Amino acid sequence: MRSSLLRGAAVTAGLALLLVGCSGPAATPSASAPASPSASAPSEEKVTLTVATFNEFGYEDLFAEYTKAHPNVTITPKKAATSNEARENYFNKLAAGSGLSDIEAIEVDWLPDVMQTADKLYDLSGDDVKGRWLDWKEAAGTAPDGKLVAYGTDIGPEGVCYRADLFKKAGLPTDRAEVAKALGSTWDDYFALGKKFVAKSNGVAWFDSADAIMQGQINQLKNAFSSTEPEETLIPLGDNAPVKAQYDSILKAAVDDKLSAHLQQWQPDWVDAFQKGKFATMLCPGWMLGVIEGNAKGIEGWDIANTFPGGGGNWGGSYLTVPAQGAHTKEARDLAAWLTAPEQQIKAFKAKGTFPSQKQALTSPDLLSVTNKFFNNAPTGQILADRANAVPFNPFKGPQYFAVRQVIADAINRVDVTKKQNAADSWAQAIKEFNALG
Repeated sequence: MRSSLLRGAAVTAGLALLLVGCSGPAATPSASAPASPSASAPSEEKVTLTVATFNEFGYEDLFAEYTKAHPNVTITPKKAATSNEARENYFNKLAAGSGLSDIEAIEVDWLPDVMQTADKLYDLSGDDVKGRWLDWKEAAGTAPDGKLVAYGTDIGPEGVCYRADLFKKAGLPTDRAEVAKALGSTWDDYFALGKKFVAKSNGVAWFDSADAIMQGQINQLKNAFSSTEPEETLIPLGDNAPVKAQYDSILKAAVDDKLSAHLQQWQPDWVDAFQKGKFATMLCPGWMLGVIEGNAKGIEGWDIANTFPGGGGNWGGSYLTVPAQGAHTKEARDLAAWLTAPEQQIKAFKAKGTFPSQKQALTSPDLLSVTNKFFNNAPTGQILADRANAVPFNPFKGPQYFAVRQVIADAINRVDVTKKQNAADSWAQAIKEFNALG
């Protein structure tokens, strides 16, 4: 699932308020939270389990498969219209102590706040799931006391999606292996090829959005906004040299070198730009493939290169949790463990493109043989598995991650999209807004 952060400033501002309401010192484990039941026998008691998700998890057929094998279980799915709606519901009802579904899906970027209330979640640890996920995926779902509170579903390993037809018109290679080689290994390489493209593209931009590039680069910083040694400390934006260097280089490429289409992702003009061929490349986590295919319906030429500037990168991904307030935590844990098993996650990937985070799934011929007709029959199973294995770590995102990230997104969009400020003035405003966060 994609992060909710970049869907719009207004929504994110609301999230920031919610975050303030949920923040607090790290919680200690609750004595009332029951221990893992993984070793106990299956129950035959008739139970109804509610499962709350958002966007697309690909679970519809899996629910039917599970209830067929477990006739005593009835599953009632609940799908929020947006992940932001799901987030608000989750934290409000978690704080209230009632009202949550038996299984609640969460996004990776919620985890800093989820871990502050980890005592309100059921311990999902067990020998049956030990070592199931990529190390960095499992670490992010583990509370400071070592309790596993979130089962990984999908991840968002990133490649570079491109329009082969537009590359051909600009005299660039079109074969995906040759494109990956031409894109190089660094962000400077990516921008350099972009300059060659725009020199011959007759007005077509290299990438869609400067802030989308920022999203890709931020996720490659281990501690983008907060240091963690010796303890978590928010880094003053005015002193944050790595982020400032990213900001400067991206806006130089976007504005001075004219590589950007000057769009803001998820806005109507960004959606329309797919049909109008406004840009030739974009960073694409696995879940973005479905977005591109939907927005570019009827457009031929999209492909995906097995590379990512600066090394590996991950954008987005989700987890399943079992709130301790539920009446059927053992049965919910059993269902969550089944849904996130490699076999089921591969089925979800085939249904909705949610790329697995399970080690066994990443080596499964069933996954690696998957191709995508829309993307020129690209071997997306193999490519995304390679991109997942290239992700070096899960970046630390403290409780103020959302708020700081929005300040930076606004700063970039004032230069790249609305053009209301130059880069220097917009950065100065960003520092003021950061300082006002408190």
